[in-house]
Amino acid sequence: MDEDRNHPTTRRDSLVKAGGLLVAAIGAKSVLTDGAAAATEGTGPAAVASGAITCVLTPEMTEGPYYLPGEKVRRDITEGRPGTPLTLKLKVVNASTCRAIKGAAVDVWHADAGGTYSGVQGSPGTTFMRGIQPTDAKGVAEFLTVYPGWYQGRTVHIHVKVHLGGNVVHTGQLFFPDTLTDTVYRAAPYDTRGARDTRNANDSIFVNGGKRSMLALGRRGSGYVGAITMGVHRS
Repeated sequence: MDEDRNHPTTRRDSLVKAGGLLVAAIGAKSVLTDGAAAATEGTGPAAVASGAITCVLTPEMTEGPYYLPGEKVRRDITEGRPGTPLTLKLKVVNASTCRAIKGAAVDVWHADAGGTYSGVQGSPGTTFMRGIQPTDAKGVAEFLTVYPGWYQGRTVHIHVKVHLGGNVVHTGQLFFPDTLTDTVYRAAPYDTRGARDTRNANDSIFVNGGKRSMLALGRRGSGYVGAITMGVHRS
C-alpha cells in the first residue's frame, strides 16, 4: 500500500518547508558542487544563455483561480473518479547545470474528466485531482491521475508548482497535443460532454510559451504516461 495514502494530510506542510530543508541538507554541498562545476565545466547561467546547457526550461505561467493551499501528500490523486488513466512523471532539475534536484515538492491540480475542479465550482471540501509529491533521487515526482477534462474558455491543461526551501521556484501549466485529446475524448466518460470550445492554438495561456510546456506522452495499458523536465533556479 502507498505510504502516502495512510498519511495524506500530516506531512504536507513539513514537506513544502522541508522541500528546501532536504535540499539544504543535501544541497549545501550541491550548491558548492554546482558552483565549482560552473567554474570548471562552463556551466551556470552564462552557459544557459550561450546554449551550452540545454535543460528543458518550461515558462512561468499564471497560477489561475483554482489553486488551493494545503494539498495532500499522495501519489494517487484520483479519489476513484473516472477517466482515462494518466501517470505523470515530472522531473525537476537545476536550470544552471541540468542536475536532478532531490526533495523538491511538486504540487499539481487540474480538472476531472467532467471539467470540474475540486474545492471550488460548487464542490467545496473536495480534494480530487490535487496532490503534492517530493522528487526522488532522479528528480522525479510521480502522480497517478486521469486525463483532464475541458471547461469553457481553456484548452486542456494541468497546473504545477515547484517548491524549494519553502519558496515557490516555478509556477506553470502543462499541455497536451490536440490530436491526442481528440482521441481520448471519443471515449467515455468524455464523449458525453460535446465538443470543447478551445484548442491549443486559440488558448490565451498556451500561445504564450505553451509549446515549451507540452507533455511527452506515451501509451501505458489503457492509459498514458506524460513526462516533462522542469528547469528551476534555486532561490
